[in-house]
Amino acid sequence: MDETIKVIKARHSVRTFGEKEVSDDLIMAVLEAANCAPSAHNSQSWRFIVLRGEKKNDLAKLVSARAESFQRPSSVLLRMSAKSISSAPAVIAVANTSELIKHGTDLFKVDKERGVDFFRTMEIQNSAAAVENLLIAATSLGLATVWLGILYLMKDEVLSFLGEPEGEFMAVVPIGYAARESAGPTKRPISEIVRFMQ
Repeated sequence: MDETIKVIKARHSVRTFGEKEVSDDLIMAVLEAANCAPSAHNSQSWRFIVLRGEKKNDLAKLVSARAESFQRPSSVLLRMSAKSISSAPAVIAVANTSELIKHGTDLFKVDKERGVDFFRTMEIQNSAAAVENLLIAATSLGLATVWLGILYLMKDEVLSFLGEPEGEFMAVVPIGYAARESAGPTKRPISEIVRFMQ
C-alpha cells in the first residue's frame, strides 16, 4: 500500500497524552504541512497559534469552567476536551482571517449577500483542509492528535482567548505522544457510501 494512504488509514483521535514534550521542529514540520493545504484563490486565510505551559492550561480551565453552562452530553464532552488539552504537551489552534469574506465580493463582482455565504463556506473549507493536513502530518511523524470539534460551541470565547478576531472557523488540536497504544474506530465499508454515475 502507498505510504501516504497507510498514514491516512493509521490516523485516529487520541485524547490522552504522555508527558514527553514535542519539539518546536516537529511542531513547525506539522504546521508547514498544514500550510500546504489547498485554499480558494491561494488565499491561505488561516492562522496557527501554538499554546504551551500556562497559556495551554488557562485554555483548559476556560473550557472546563464553561462546560457547566451546557447540558449533557455537551458538558461531558467539553470536560473531556479540557482533560485532553491539559494532558497534551502542546495545543495547536487554527483560526481563519475572514480575508476572503471581506474582499471576495468586490474582487469577483458577485452579489454581496450571496458572496458572503459563498466566501464564508470557502474559508471554512480552506481551514478544515489545513487541519486535516496537520492531523495526517502529525501521524506520519509518530505524533498523536485529536480535533476537539465540540469547542465550536464556544468558538467566539476561544478566539477571544487566543487574541484572534471573531471568524467563521476555529479548531483546537492537542498534540503530543499517545499515553498508550490505541486504534481508531472501524469505518463503514466503502461499498455502503459510494455510488458511481455515468
